[in-house]
Amino acid sequence: MPSPFLVQKKATFTGHKDCIYALCGTSNQNEFISSGSDGHVVLWNTDNPDHGQLLAKVAQSVYALNYESESNNLLIGQNFEGVHRISLETKTLTQSLKITDAAIFDILVVNHQIFIATGNGAVEVLAQEALLKTHSLKFSEKSARCLVHIPEMDCIAIGYSDGFIRMLSLKNFSVIHEIPAHTNSVFALHFTAQTGILYSGSRDAHLKAWQILQFPEHSFLDIPAHLYAINAIVSSPNNQLIATASMDKSIKLWDAGTLKLLKVINKARDAGHATSINKLLWTNNPCHLVSASDDRTLSLWEIKENL
Repeated sequence: MPSPFLVQKKATFTGHKDCIYALCGTSNQNEFISSGSDGHVVLWNTDNPDHGQLLAKVAQSVYALNYESESNNLLIGQNFEGVHRISLETKTLTQSLKITDAAIFDILVVNHQIFIATGNGAVEVLAQEALLKTHSLKFSEKSARCLVHIPEMDCIAIGYSDGFIRMLSLKNFSVIHEIPAHTNSVFALHFTAQTGILYSGSRDAHLKAWQILQFPEHSFLDIPAHLYAINAIVSSPNNQLIATASMDKSIKLWDAGTLKLLKVINKARDAGHATSINKLLWTNNPCHLVSASDDRTLSLWEIKENL
């Protein structure tokens, strides 16, 4: 049976010297930013894939980036050091803050506060404008790996390396709920407000969908989705598709409601990545998905319905 989607590799972006771990978009639908083990932070344009613009070079690896749309600034998480803020208008460093001796795995901005997931289990909270630490929250000795905002619950979901998802109240920074979600590290979380579904992916290679707005929460779908760890989960702009990326070198497209597998993107069929795929970004262009890999390259995929 033919796939309901046509996938075409539109471009390959090269220039990074090591594994690529971080992606984020900008206000321009044709632009995105990448970084990774080489510490290079690069701005790319999908219309001109041969020419990336170096925005910054930091001394340590970068696993986390966050674009601040209101100010057109970029937050860079430098492992074992802290956070840097760059103005994308002037391409200059404007602020830096030393916050940790651990890895920085994720950065989330909510309600003028910056939340940073770190390798020592702490979630550091900063005042956004001043870039000053206000709280250090630790609910596990294992790494805090990923963060996602759930506005309907006024909380943040945090995925940990102990397999738990913990729901952090934005009112008082207390844990309002703990979910023993996976048998191993939770590497990826994604929430879709349209459906109220929280998706989680883990080192255990399972993809789960949670009816998180119900109490008690209910994992109504649990899929052994990949051969190895799931590193990233994103949804298409219309929220009809979920894409997952894995250490098994594949990207998979799923129906967002049923988690029915619709398409596998890999090296053999689609000239995909040769090694682990670490991050995905569905751009503001609804047909464009970007993937980042250990093979030091980025790929731009055009995904269209097979009419």
